[in-house]
Amino acid sequence: MRLAPKFMILAWLLAAPLPAPAQAAEMTVYKSPSCGCCGNWVKHMEAAGHQVKVVNTEDMDAVKAIMGVPEPLHSCHTASVDGYLLEGHVPAKDVDRLLAERPKALGLAVPGMPTGSPGMEMPGTAPDRYEVILFTEKRGEVFSRY
Repeated sequence: MRLAPKFMILAWLLAAPLPAPAQAAEMTVYKSPSCGCCGNWVKHMEAAGHQVKVVNTEDMDAVKAIMGVPEPLHSCHTASVDGYLLEGHVPAKDVDRLLAERPKALGLAVPGMPTGSPGMEMPGTAPDRYEVILFTEKRGEVFSRY
């Protein structure tokens, strides 16, 4: 019994291994070894599927200066991923959007440490309203609001 050529092609295609999903770029997070909220933010990023490498350092000011994070945007930790900077408690969904859209920018920042942002959750406390800022060397604009 002969199988129809179309059926043979279909069977071959279905038997072929599927390509593996694209590997997410590894994120490097620079933080103080004593900062608990930074560790919570790392867990938030890992739970969202990001691969995270943590570098503990006591000199975060030097890290921010070397990486080019504008001073008004400073927060407690700084990360780099796929050519972008992340400053502070940036939500994973904004990181995913940044990496998908790839705007011409240095990165995203959540200045300060707003209550309710990823890693800064406090049960029984109302979350602060905050903005995620898309920034370049010279300016920033609102990327999202919470």
